[in-house]
Amino acid sequence: MTVREAATVMLVRDEPDLHVFMLRRSLRAAFVGGAYVFPGGAVDPGDRDPDLVARTHGRTDAEASALLEMPDGGLGFWVAAIREAFEEAGVLLARSAATGDLVDLADPATAARLESARLAVGRGERPFLDVVVEEGLLPDAGALHLFSHWITPPGAPRRFDTWFFVAEAPDGHAYLHDDTETVASEWIRPDDALERGRRGELELIFPTMRSLSVLARFDTAVALLDALRSATASTAAAMVADYNGARVPLPGDAGAGVA
Repeated sequence: MTVREAATVMLVRDEPDLHVFMLRRSLRAAFVGGAYVFPGGAVDPGDRDPDLVARTHGRTDAEASALLEMPDGGLGFWVAAIREAFEEAGVLLARSAATGDLVDLADPATAARLESARLAVGRGERPFLDVVVEEGLLPDAGALHLFSHWITPPGAPRRFDTWFFVAEAPDGHAYLHDDTETVASEWIRPDDALERGRRGELELIFPTMRSLSVLARFDTAVALLDALRSATASTAAAMVADYNGARVPLPGDAGAGVA
């Protein structure tokens, strides 16, 4: 079975304590149907289009690849996470090429135009690069902080080699589900999500549970993001084992081995 590359982004904000945005996958989905997950999906060939890579802000392919200990192509994981957040949740982690400012969706005309573009990209009718060029955007790889790495174990109906990221949730974006691949969405405290999972109210796969457990260590999104910046300040992040996955080291880790 081919193991597909994939990327996931945990969007976090303070309300006033740390909350993370989660989506419920459709029961008809071929992979983890019904489970609550974070926005994400497979890396598409277009995510490594040289024109799209050249327009990506905040991190070069060489820097991204060094963090992932890959020879090249690492930035494709960041771009995939940005594209999937746009497709699945209406969240556009990008800047204006003209001003360098974060994308502002307060203007109704801009919001409506990007919503139409989002649906077209999600249906495969329009490449993400076209939207980036037409809207004068710079996908903001600098907004995504490396978090963890998981590979679906053998025996699953589909297998993915997935890098997880964390990003501060921008104000004024849609934060929705698409009613196709995902059928529900909500902001939730990590501890509350874990407790509802224990009660059988939320279906959580293991990498999601482990991610929520680490997020729950932090009182605020600000503290989490500061810790992630420190953990990946060097060229290559030293990862710690996290059961059958790996993660950047964070406050509260015992050191080497299982966190």
